[in-house]
Amino acid sequence: MFKTVSRKTSRDSVTEAALKPLSEEIMSPDTRLMLGLSLILVPTIVYGGLTVLGVVTNRLMGAPGPTNLSAKQIAFYRAGHAHAGVLTLLAMFLQLAVDYAAIPSSFVWPVRVGAIAASILVSGAFFAVAHRRSLRFILYTGAVLVAATTLIVGVGLIRSR
Repeated sequence: MFKTVSRKTSRDSVTEAALKPLSEEIMSPDTRLMLGLSLILVPTIVYGGLTVLGVVTNRLMGAPGPTNLSAKQIAFYRAGHAHAGVLTLLAMFLQLAVDYAAIPSSFVWPVRVGAIAASILVSGAFFAVAHRRSLRFILYTGAVLVAATTLIVGVGLIRSR
């Protein structure tokens, strides 16, 4: 779109680089796809927050949620909502970091998908465990994914120096 037609000099390449859309320099198409999918999760986190607000205010504010929850169940609901936001942000950061990390190509997509899956599994598991303790394996699976994806990308970033 912004190509220089004349012979190239060092000044031309600097000008061309300056005119290049910023998104092409920072993000790969895979990163854009995964960040787009991650952003689609944000309205579900907002709705979850409204539901937690409805639960803790006994339906005075927010969206209607389950009634007659114990204090422990409410704590699990709060933890689920908090982890959803934090781990989705971490997953989005990891999508960008994968582009710069020296990791084997066979790990790139599992790390990308695993980062988003971890945020869904961990936050969802807190809501599930509030009602059925037997579903805590979902929480542990998500926690392992969080640890694995962050370690792989972290080591990959150190190796890429």
